[in-house]
Amino acid sequence: MRQNVIHIERFYASPLGKTARAMVNRRLDPLWPKADGDVKGLDVLGFGYCAPYLMRYRGQAGSLIFAMPEDQGAMISRSKRGNITCLVEDERLPFATASFDRVFVAHGLEDTQRPARLMDELWRVLRPEGQIVILAANRAGLWSRSDASPFGSGRPFTRGQLGAVLTGAQFLPTAWAGALYMPPSRRLTGIAGGLERFGETVMPRFSGLILVRAIKRLYANTQSGHTAKMRVPDLIPASPARTAQTGKTGS
Repeated sequence: MRQNVIHIERFYASPLGKTARAMVNRRLDPLWPKADGDVKGLDVLGFGYCAPYLMRYRGQAGSLIFAMPEDQGAMISRSKRGNITCLVEDERLPFATASFDRVFVAHGLEDTQRPARLMDELWRVLRPEGQIVILAANRAGLWSRSDASPFGSGRPFTRGQLGAVLTGAQFLPTAWAGALYMPPSRRLTGIAGGLERFGETVMPRFSGLILVRAIKRLYANTQSGHTAKMRVPDLIPASPARTAQTGKTGS
């Protein structure tokens, strides 16, 4: 069962949530274009609860839409064009095929019942060579084991599991990063920067979150794990005697 959007919003309004957002954005910038024009004219989709990370692109992107799962609920977000938030079903996104240049997922993959179906839909609405960035809880980190944040809800992932979900949906992972090495404690927000640098250097595998960037590829079979043998004709070279006989009959 998904978390209620009100619970997620309250977390990001808290001191711990503000610190978490800052630490995530610090690692997100190398993976996702910065808000200095890199997304100018591009169509961007955020699936899950993405406002804390994507609202800074509101004035740059050609279009920005927040698709929030119906069992999570939605909070209204506005741009010059009006409301940019909509409620959606995980497995039936209300967008035409190849509608977006970039897709960002946060608080969206861990709580879905069928991750493969969701990834197929995200692949469908992304344009060829488009990029997707996923933010997911790390199974080996402390944040996936705590109720102090929304990252403790749903199914956390290892890097290998997240990579398998992506490749199974014809995405090609191109870059990885980790964030939130600090324990999920409000008392440690003042030294979060130092804890992040320490964690990145000493124990990079134990981040609270995994960030991955991937591109949409068109040349792989979606049925990963299933193989079939190719039947090859058994060609036997003709003997000299048979060759001579064939020449006599004119065959």
